Amino acid sequence: MNRLLVLFTLATLIVTNSEWLNAEEALVYKKVGDRELKLFVEKPADWKLGDKRPAIVFFFGGGWVGGSPSQFAKQSEYLATRGMVGVRVEYRVIPKGEKGPPLVCCADAKSAIRYVRSHAAELGIDASRIAAAGGSAGGHLAAFTGLVKGLDDSQDDLTVSCQPNALVLFNPVFNNGPGQWGHERVGQRYLEFSPAHHVTRDAPPTIVFLGDSDKLIPVSVLRDFEGEMKKLGARCDARVYPNAAHGFFNRDPHFTLTLIETDKFLTSLKWIEGSPTLKLPSP
Repeated sequence: MNRLLVLFTLATLIVTNSEWLNAEEALVYKKVGDRELKLFVEKPADWKLGDKRPAIVFFFGGGWVGGSPSQFAKQSEYLATRGMVGVRVEYRVIPKGEKGPPLVCCADAKSAIRYVRSHAAELGIDASRIAAAGGSAGGHLAAFTGLVKGLDDSQDDLTVSCQPNALVLFNPVFNNGPGQWGHERVGQRYLEFSPAHHVTRDAPPTIVFLGDSDKLIPVSVLRDFEGEMKKLGARCDARVYPNAAHGFFNRDPHFTLTLIETDKFLTSLKWIEGSPTLKLPSP
């Protein structure tokens, strides 16, 4: 059986198994000209209107210039089995040929969180238990919504908070200062974009996953962030994996390892209960 067929079969089983989760829904959270930007939502099988479940909102990676909301489908589906509502965001990427900062990405990220919070009743979620998650540039966007003020879409209702209540960050490029990833795009405006430069005592509780062989994000960047968070009294759980490169969380064993740690982190917040139902892959 070829790889594509295997993936298709697994996806079919996941979506059609009514004992595991509801089928994916697509909701338009924003229109930009003729384009509709969508959220892809996974709900637990026993979800019902009127629920107040915790939610997790995922932003895909791709250097702000590419990527797909399908990246975090398996994580979202798993967490739906644990009682959460999973949401994956389609956001605009930097247009081809443009060398400037990720303005559209940042604006859409904040719009997405605001949509989820303002539509909590329809989504059956608790507006005070919304996590933002993402990998690489998507990790930047998740952290950006939680830590950085400004760069909002002019059409957003700014009375609705875009700050998530927790952050789950997979090798996030969250320091865009001089010498760090993304600085060539943001330049001297880096303070407008760089989450690591906006840590406060009110920062959401955060877990960060990083490989010690990541060529884009030195472990020292994570340690500095972790130290600043803890100095100010904010929670930051750092998980560093030996011999793991950028994007390591997309493949097993690290896919399962990081998802189990995500589960434990959310359980520690009392958002979900019980032990992870995942099992580590055989070596």
